[in-house]
Amino acid sequence: MKALVYAGPGKKSVMDVPKPKVENATDAVVKILHTTICGTDLHILKGDVPTCQPGTVLGHEGVGVIESLGSAVSNFKVGDHVLISCISSCGRCEYCRRSMYSHCTSGGWLLGHTIHGTQAEYVRVPHADTSMYPVPQGADEASLVMLSDILPTGFECGVLNGKVAPGGTVAIVGAGPVGLAALLTAQFYSPARIIVVDLDDGRLEMASRFGATDVVNSGRESAAEAVKRLTEGVGVDTAIEAVGIPATFGICQEIVAPGGVIANVGVHGSKVDLHLETLWMQNISITTRLVDTQTTSMLLKTVVAKKLDPSGLITHRFTLNQMMEAYDTFARAAQTKALKVVISAG
Repeated sequence: MKALVYAGPGKKSVMDVPKPKVENATDAVVKILHTTICGTDLHILKGDVPTCQPGTVLGHEGVGVIESLGSAVSNFKVGDHVLISCISSCGRCEYCRRSMYSHCTSGGWLLGHTIHGTQAEYVRVPHADTSMYPVPQGADEASLVMLSDILPTGFECGVLNGKVAPGGTVAIVGAGPVGLAALLTAQFYSPARIIVVDLDDGRLEMASRFGATDVVNSGRESAAEAVKRLTEGVGVDTAIEAVGIPATFGICQEIVAPGGVIANVGVHGSKVDLHLETLWMQNISITTRLVDTQTTSMLLKTVVAKKLDPSGLITHRFTLNQMMEAYDTFARAAQTKALKVVISAG
């Protein structure tokens, strides 16, 4: 089968690899109908994720149809259309029983990381009963790919960890797909102000359309000064870091108000400075998290009920035969205006 394979830092290729098969009784083999590229995939290609070995098929998001099942899978049948979670969870270990599925002792972030992923014609999904969701009848399956990762990531790691509350003030630093997912889901809690900070006017325009009350281009003015001005000099109750570089984490430290929360969402490939010399007495909290996808079922219900529309995050569409072109488009987002690209079976 055709698949996008990581060949080491800075290297990738589309190549023929063996089709996956059921290896354990809890596995499913799924024919991919729609997948996408994540910022984390770009971090892998930069060499930021050394636990991903060369030769791995990338991708951890997807919607597909079940081709075969292990004997222990009871929640699904062959032919079912399913949403694949970016996190595989056994549902039984100590961490799963604490809803920390990302730390599952036999699961966690496996797909496209430590086992072959979804940017291929087929994928093997471990712990299928607790790592996939039935696709509702009539749903826009391509849009549901946004529920594999970015929407639960923005919601859990940003909004929930950031303790977004009614009447509060929120700043989201980074208007990429995950930052915009945090913007969409922060509105569940009716904060009074949501400020989005980015360098790209196109993404800031989209943030305004998605519900931001204010946008700041940090390439033209000091983000910290602008946010302080918008909050009467106080700063924000919640600062969501959605990029994963030292500069954006630094902005979050400058704009968080006393008693506030910095919720880190970005994948950091290098060290950042923590300015405790200014923060030590500010009563702030700093949170980190890998998405657990414990909210995916809830988010799926909001999409079906048309309370949340993930389709606006999709800007480009490709086929599996165009995966290299899709990567080029996604990696050059500033020029191509890409947010999420959807790659579909031809």
